[in-house]
Amino acid sequence: MEVLTTALAGVHLVRPVVYADQRGEFWRSFCRDTLAESGLEFEVLQSNISINRSRHTLRGFHFQRPPSTEQKILTVVAGAAYVVIVDVRPDSPTFLDHIAESIEPGDRRSVVIAAGCATGFLTLADDTLVHYQMGDVYRPESYAGFRYDDLAVGVDWPAKPAVISDRDASFPPLDPASP
Repeated sequence: MEVLTTALAGVHLVRPVVYADQRGEFWRSFCRDTLAESGLEFEVLQSNISINRSRHTLRGFHFQRPPSTEQKILTVVAGAAYVVIVDVRPDSPTFLDHIAESIEPGDRRSVVIAAGCATGFLTLADDTLVHYQMGDVYRPESYAGFRYDDLAVGVDWPAKPAVISDRDASFPPLDPASP
């Protein structure tokens, strides 16, 4: 596995080494030791799967407030997604910055998302399946979110969402004074 840095502090892309032969392909999707060699401590405490039936389904922005340490490793297993990560850690050098990556299984990439960053994605294909490995368990009391179209964040989504939950559509804008 190769761990690549991004423009957001604590957010990395992981690109595996692929072994291919007449049977197909094999690669490692997670290795705690490889991440640690790159300075990333990550222990999987929970694993989640998101199945999204329709193209242009939007999920997010979601994050956990402290004391949760909800790091994530996000992998698109089927379909395709435009994944956006927003740094909402007030003490971070990249506070309120965001990055976006179009990810599909053929890319063989995952995104390691630092605790305190918000995540949202828009599916780019029907039947998009997203797998999350979580560094903490879900804590409803720490759950937070903000609007996907918050002008202060300024995400340039590749399409208008066609499917969005009532909860995600009703999130308030991000309050930079109290992320």
